[in-house]
Amino acid sequence: MNLLKGKSGKTIENIIKGIGFLSIVPIFLILGYILYKGIPAISWEFLTEIPRRGMRQGGIFPAILGTIYLTLGTIVVSVPFGVMTGVYLVEYSKDNLLTRLINLTIVNLAGIPSIIYGLFGMSLFVIYFKLGVSILSGSLTLGIMCLPVIITATRESLLAVPNNLREASLALGATKWETIWKVVLPAGFPGILTGVILSISRAAGETAPILFTAAAFYLPFLPQSIFDQVMALPYHLYVISTQVPNMPEKNMYGTLFVLVFITVGFNLIGAFIRSKFTKK
Repeated sequence: MNLLKGKSGKTIENIIKGIGFLSIVPIFLILGYILYKGIPAISWEFLTEIPRRGMRQGGIFPAILGTIYLTLGTIVVSVPFGVMTGVYLVEYSKDNLLTRLINLTIVNLAGIPSIIYGLFGMSLFVIYFKLGVSILSGSLTLGIMCLPVIITATRESLLAVPNNLREASLALGATKWETIWKVVLPAGFPGILTGVILSISRAAGETAPILFTAAAFYLPFLPQSIFDQVMALPYHLYVISTQVPNMPEKNMYGTLFVLVFITVGFNLIGAFIRSKFTKK
């Protein structure tokens, strides 16, 4: 009987491994195809020059820079507010109907389509606050879009920290804030960072929110302040794929390759920091 159970357990384990392997094969196939089609377009000119001749020639440097600006702006807007909100909900708020309603609302906000955030950002930041179509408006919109994921990840990570750690810190004379800052947050940091990475990676590849708040069809110059419009890789890719006739295919795949490279780069940097922090 034990032998049969052992064989059955091994079979189930192999099936699960096979399913897991099959689930990641399409991802590697897609990445490999993008790499194969995009590498021929990559050159110093393509990465460092502005588009020319109706964006059929030249490079995509303004779009790369705009994407980086918007991503960094999103991090500045969303990470501090998201983490602090998660800390408040776990460490300070009482477990009552209002708190449960707030948590439910935050979870539901994570599933709202990005185009809704774009329209909201246009109405609030571009029109009402008169910030115009700018880096600031786009960063604020993307930051709000990322908040639900970051808040939820922070909340779940802090809830997973054993109460024994809090009690031991308080027993040694630490204040509540010292306990949160020096004990609870470091213990929950890997989970918090995972939520930040996922949300920022999503923001870097979004088109709909920046379509209404930040992105320009074409700009022959680089932005000079946070109140300027920018070109961005997701919107630029949409434009050259659908709005520009006779666009060389390698330019489209080259732009896609750079966008994926930046997104994966942010993920790898976050994973490296998380791994170092976890070991420490």
